[in-house]
Amino acid sequence: MNRPLTSDLSRRRFLAGGALGGLAWLASQRKASSQAPAVWVDRRKYGPFQCMASFSLTPLEAVFEELAQLQIELTRTLATPPGDQTVDLYLLADQRGHRAFLGELYPGLPYRRALYVQRAGRGAVYAYRHPELAIDLRHECTHALLHASLPAVPLWLDEGLAEYFEMPPGERAFGHPHQRALRWHLRLGILRTVESLERLRDLAQMGSLEYRFSWAWVHFMLHGPAAAHRALVEHLAEIRRGQTRAVLSQRLRSAVPDLDRRLVQHFSNWARG
Repeated sequence: MNRPLTSDLSRRRFLAGGALGGLAWLASQRKASSQAPAVWVDRRKYGPFQCMASFSLTPLEAVFEELAQLQIELTRTLATPPGDQTVDLYLLADQRGHRAFLGELYPGLPYRRALYVQRAGRGAVYAYRHPELAIDLRHECTHALLHASLPAVPLWLDEGLAEYFEMPPGERAFGHPHQRALRWHLRLGILRTVESLERLRDLAQMGSLEYRFSWAWVHFMLHGPAAAHRALVEHLAEIRRGQTRAVLSQRLRSAVPDLDRRLVQHFSNWARG
């Protein structure tokens, strides 16, 4: 599929919790009266998402109706149950307003085109209206729904799943821009193993290759051998129960012999999008 690669680092979530997130949340509470636009023009609920926008959402109804199905897709694909909390979506009309809003809400944090933050067990996504808003929302809302359902998600897997689900449903299997670049990496012998991705602890450690291979391993687990998909589902179920007995790489290598070669084979044989 010939299209620009949309998965640039400028829109990544900055954090999903931790001390910095707690400080930002406390700051946002103190400044609640000044951080919001004078009037939220539109407020609507779509599935698990409570949307507040500084512009009318009517032209984007199709986007939000599709977004409301995301939890159903995650449950069907990963067997992760819905979380108990709604996710707040704050949408600004343009980048200038979005930048100013985030500057007031989270001073000192690097600006991101779209931002997911988990605060006190409740997810919030901040974005603005632009041509790739739907991609940004699917990506960040995948993070939010995963963290609403699971107590923790390994960084690489969190990003790989968000990369996968950021595309429209009809383009997830075949249409992601990562696919073409990944084929060239594999032909040149460039590979990131699951073990190497599991060692990543901070988003600053993730470059374009790490994002691409995080997506690739997720794609392999969802569309490759049934044993790989089963390993992923079982691993997430253990995380949910707080009883993780092994890292995912160990489970995958036990379930799928010659794992790295199978990944290469998977994308060599995968139909071109």
